[in-house]
Amino acid sequence: MDSWSAEEHPRVLVVGAAVFGRASGTGITLSNLFAGWPRQRLAQLYAEDREPDTDVCQRFLRLDPRSAPVEYHLFRWRARTTRGTSSGARNGSADGGAGGPGGAGVEPGPLRTRMRAELRAFVDLSPLRVPADARRWLREQRPQVVYAMLGSIRQMRLAVLAARECGAPLVPHFMDDWPSTLYTDRQTLGVARRVLLAGVREVVRHSSYGLGISEPMAREYQRRYGLPFAAFGNCVDAADFADRPGPARPAGAVLDLVYVGGLHLDRWRSLRRVGEALGRLAADGLRARLTVHAPPPDLDRYGERLGLPGVRLGRSLASDEVATVLRHADVLVHVESFAEEHRHYTRYSLSTKIPQYLAAGRPVLGFGPGELASMAHLDASGAGAVVGVDDPDRLAREVARLCADPALRERLGRQGLDFAVRHHRADRVAARFAETLGRAARRPVGPAPEQPRRDPAGLTPGAERR
Repeated sequence: MDSWSAEEHPRVLVVGAAVFGRASGTGITLSNLFAGWPRQRLAQLYAEDREPDTDVCQRFLRLDPRSAPVEYHLFRWRARTTRGTSSGARNGSADGGAGGPGGAGVEPGPLRTRMRAELRAFVDLSPLRVPADARRWLREQRPQVVYAMLGSIRQMRLAVLAARECGAPLVPHFMDDWPSTLYTDRQTLGVARRVLLAGVREVVRHSSYGLGISEPMAREYQRRYGLPFAAFGNCVDAADFADRPGPARPAGAVLDLVYVGGLHLDRWRSLRRVGEALGRLAADGLRARLTVHAPPPDLDRYGERLGLPGVRLGRSLASDEVATVLRHADVLVHVESFAEEHRHYTRYSLSTKIPQYLAAGRPVLGFGPGELASMAHLDASGAGAVVGVDDPDRLAREVARLCADPALRERLGRQGLDFAVRHHRADRVAARFAETLGRAARRPVGPAPEQPRRDPAGLTPGAERR
């Protein structure tokens, strides 16, 4: 019988690009999952050019950028060649920001997109040299588990190196299905794809346990890799939960449908569909609007495409503002793209915002492919209406139904809040998370020999995507 209790935490070394903090979705998820961890039993090696928050973890080492010499010198050169240009000064980045050389709202053309993809693959393949003092620091942490979110060839190499140096099992945490989708367009003549799949095999060989961001991902990856898997995504501090579903708007008031999140991966297209539905319903007398809160680069790139009468571009939110904004919405909106390449990438993903949406006690409108894990999660929560097909008429009917019935909105919000308490409250998730890493610390590395495994991409032989 497993004797590891939730109060006993293994020593964990977190390895990855993103640092603990509230400046990114990954940093927020890390901070929430490890909240309350004994600080003397937690350390992090990271690569991000950002100062870490020390409220959760206090032992850090930033990997010297020169450890990746090709990337280091390439980006120093790009910074020198673009210094003083108007686009670089406006957007604070060497390549002119998310809007590209044409300015805000202009996406790069196919050739530029292809060149960026080739450059990314080339940089990812380039050498990684971890100096002796960094290796010594890794060993000094004496971890019982090396935890890593991975996502690239370089991050896999770093995680495996840390596990070898420390003699500890690796626990990879997959946040989307990048093993099936990254470098499938034959970047670098297919070399990057082959190296990535070899890297996944090496990760599995050094791992004792795996984590996925959703239950469907955990089930699929357990079949795929032969390791035990558990599902862990973002969780929500008890202080950020609504006490109860919010009050209904006064009769005749304009209802506010609110979206908080990124506009990339063609999410802006699905949001535009929601805006168009509101425009159709306005002709029938519906008083409602869609308010979109997105990061500044996304608003620069896609904001003009959401220029509809029923859509308002709200300001970008700091992480500590999100809970309040969500609780004041009438309906929360979550969208995903219906494009085939995006639905394949996001099929197992669960947005960082969904637990926050449910904890806000507000009804949720989900609009995206019904087979995606995010849409299935919203449906299982009982928090709202999920439109799983790209059907404008059905979308308009569901929007009208939610907006017309205050009692329905209150009931759905209460159901979502109850679901979030059971599945997403940080103290409950943290106890289960500690218990899972405890099991990982004791389990031998490598997949179970009796369990058949599929290839690292999760595809049958000969079915590699082009």
